[in-house]
Amino acid sequence: MQVPGYSLDNKMKYIPSTTRVSYFHKVHLIRLKRVSLVDTLEGRIDALLDVLLSREVFNRDDREDVLCQPGPRARVRKVLDILECKGEEAVNTFLSVVDQPETPSSAVGKSKDQPPSLGYNQMKQKHREVLRRRSESMLYYNTRHGEKILFSDQYVNLLLVNGHQDQLFSTANGARPVKKILVTGVAGIGKTILVQKLLLDFGNNKESLGFDFIIHMTFRDLNLVNKPVNLRELVLRKNRHLAKELDNILANDDKLLIIFDGFDEFRHYRRCDVDTFVCEPDDYGEMEEVFTSLMLGELLPNTAIILTSRPTAIGHIPVGCVDRFVLIAGFSLDEIQDFFCRYFQDEGLAEQLFRVVRENELMLTLCYIPAFCYIICCILKESKDFAGDNPRTMTDIYVQYLVALLRTHTQERAKASGAVQGTCGGEQLSDAVLQLARLAFFKLMDQQTLFYASDKDVATLEGCPLASTFLDKMVAQEPGCTEDVYSFAHLTVQEFFAAVYCAMTDQPLPDVLQQDSSAAEDTLKGHLDLFSRFLSGILSERNTKLLARQVGLSCDEGKAEAYRQRTVSNLNHLCENGTHILNSLHCLFEQQDPSLGQEVRAQALRLNVSDESFNLHSVYFGPLSLFLNLRGFLNNRDKYSNDSFFRVGENALDMDTIQVIAEVLQQSDCFTHLG
Repeated sequence: MQVPGYSLDNKMKYIPSTTRVSYFHKVHLIRLKRVSLVDTLEGRIDALLDVLLSREVFNRDDREDVLCQPGPRARVRKVLDILECKGEEAVNTFLSVVDQPETPSSAVGKSKDQPPSLGYNQMKQKHREVLRRRSESMLYYNTRHGEKILFSDQYVNLLLVNGHQDQLFSTANGARPVKKILVTGVAGIGKTILVQKLLLDFGNNKESLGFDFIIHMTFRDLNLVNKPVNLRELVLRKNRHLAKELDNILANDDKLLIIFDGFDEFRHYRRCDVDTFVCEPDDYGEMEEVFTSLMLGELLPNTAIILTSRPTAIGHIPVGCVDRFVLIAGFSLDEIQDFFCRYFQDEGLAEQLFRVVRENELMLTLCYIPAFCYIICCILKESKDFAGDNPRTMTDIYVQYLVALLRTHTQERAKASGAVQGTCGGEQLSDAVLQLARLAFFKLMDQQTLFYASDKDVATLEGCPLASTFLDKMVAQEPGCTEDVYSFAHLTVQEFFAAVYCAMTDQPLPDVLQQDSSAAEDTLKGHLDLFSRFLSGILSERNTKLLARQVGLSCDEGKAEAYRQRTVSNLNHLCENGTHILNSLHCLFEQQDPSLGQEVRAQALRLNVSDESFNLHSVYFGPLSLFLNLRGFLNNRDKYSNDSFFRVGENALDMDTIQVIAEVLQQSDCFTHLG
């Protein structure tokens, strides 16, 4: 259907061509269609300039300003910039020129149908081989030096909502092409594992997704870029082998896929609302400008992009550029059992240990998160049992993980030195844990996940007996030099160690976690969510005792009690509007102390899950159940009204989220009204 007053061109939809539409509306629509206009006019820019000059829309100075730009796409952008200052008559003239059909001569040089060169095809295969080598081993958190676990041996399928791995870019019913895909999910759900699977399949020629080349970048690596950079340099940082054919690769951008992994780890993710764009692969800009230019199509407009992120950061992704949202829902029950079998490589042992986990509902719920499932298997493998009670929360799992690896480390050192088992430097190990924890804390506060060996904070770890157990080391190749770079292999491990440092030392709470901080409201829904949950769990009575007994770390009782009171205070403060109450509920849940809920004195207790970006996972089952039970308790105690205490109206929730909510509500005996 054609809209009145609009020219329906095959390449530019709904550009106004008559005076029925106001001048300001035309200018606004030109801005909206800027990327499409650049695509359409880059091969016609010289002819377009001649017409604009002959009709006195542009003068010779304007023409020179345009011709000074590097490349045809940048020249079209300059034309559009100048045009906005020229008035209504100039805009109408421009639109009349744009509406004219292309002549064969104006389309010269635009065809990408030429067969690829021999060098290009050879580079395609070489690049696949490079990606296969990089992706064939499973990247586990505590893989021993030299240990190689094939990805194919332990990979278990992930549940994807609104997408299948081999159909991510497919379209149906004439919908617009899918170019930009956002893959999201909670911490540890398998976003990076999905990326590794895509790269390995591409490297093994199993699945190309229609692309000749895939470029993989992680934001933890991009965080090391501390000066203006261009796309060419970013690609070659980890792909020097592409140098000879990079011009051809970038020229065929419709056959290129770029994967950006871990947007929530990007140091500058809050600064992506830029107004300065990079238009050519050789143009320099700040890291956030290059990234945003790619996402918005100002740079390599035909390139496909997969972006992964935790839900907490997706509000900072450039508006309107995402064509498909894919949610990773983790494992199903069958996948959990499959993972146990693959991990233990012994069907009988796997079945026995799976039964142990299945008998504990909370622990089983946590296993739906792949990272937690792996850590539970690791605990069982290292110690054959749990150091204390069965894990009931996320923090419990990581504390047990720490204890299991320290126990193994102590035993190995004892055997190596001939000492009696269990007498190998307990005090030394507790100091080593705090060394790692200190690094984790201060780098997390600065949103750093990679640390150069030359960093003085890293230098203090020299001789630390636990560094190789919890830190991964790689070699960074910078122009003219190489340097060792370290990281906690998974962000959740860094967040856990950071919480250990904050809990077990006299380090005060970060300013952004203070209730009266101006940044608190935004931060509590951001990169410190998981840190605050770990902190709450570590400061619970059961975990402070376990860490004191097993690791030799002690926590001041006054600090633990002060934090408990702060948790209640935050809950009272936030629950009136319900905006960020979910993370406070998580913190309360990590304490596993029913008496703590009795201290809540809120005038109302509301939770709003209507936000379209709100996605629940079964891991939220415990906190939501706690919320409903707490609401029932407060209602009985203080005779509150039940109206609108749980709001899910006008939502865009997916079926998995709805199922979690339904299961929680079904188990609550206080539910009477759904807002």
